[in-house]
Amino acid sequence: MGDGLREKIYEMKDWLVEIRRTIHMHPELMFEEEKTAELVAGNLERFGLEVKKGVAKTGVVGLLRGAKEGKTVAIRADMDALPVEEANPVPYASKIKGKMHACGHDAHTTILLGVAKFFSARRDQLKGNIKWIFQPAEEGGAGGKIMTEEGVLENPKVDAIFGAHVFPEIPIGKIGVNEKEGLAATDRVTFKIVGTGGHGAYPHLSRDPILAAGHLITQIHSIVSRSIHPLDSAVISFGKIGGGTAFN
Repeated sequence: MGDGLREKIYEMKDWLVEIRRTIHMHPELMFEEEKTAELVAGNLERFGLEVKKGVAKTGVVGLLRGAKEGKTVAIRADMDALPVEEANPVPYASKIKGKMHACGHDAHTTILLGVAKFFSARRDQLKGNIKWIFQPAEEGGAGGKIMTEEGVLENPKVDAIFGAHVFPEIPIGKIGVNEKEGLAATDRVTFKIVGTGGHGAYPHLSRDPILAAGHLITQIHSIVSRSIHPLDSAVISFGKIGGGTAFN
């Protein structure tokens, strides 16, 4: 399978670009990925794979059984977009206001379809099975957990699973491998600081929650630099702050 591998893959280039741009122009948020799932399932069926739809509501699973008995390997990609307004001046920009593929899931889905197309044409060379998992709701919706609970790693039982994430800083043609953590898992925290109203000219007569919030944010940011081991990976970010009802 190694001879001319690069050339065989590059034969799919135009098709892959078209798929990726189609998905990019029609982003769907978590558990809304119906059109994306339809596109994915249609291609997998055309490749001759066994296809299961509606896993974790909008997820899709494709199975290719090799010509010889062997273990089962799964490859996973995410499909959902983000509630972000696209500002990129490109002809394939998002057509859906307030929604965008800003985290590369359009590319992940396209890559997985490309891998499925490549191996489906070489079933006679495969020993074992390949399962393609197209996951919904990666962006905070626990789509992968739901798919697992619904048995995506069974029938046939998956012996190993692989995934990847696009990373613009890595040169084309290269891959990055981390010995430890590669990307951060997320959690959310919300603080509500209650003060008392007042006038900007008389700050001593109020309890200023905005000032308190500023100090709190600064102190929490110091957790990483002062309380986490320097060789451990950690990041804290505040994405939104609000307070007050008037400028004065």
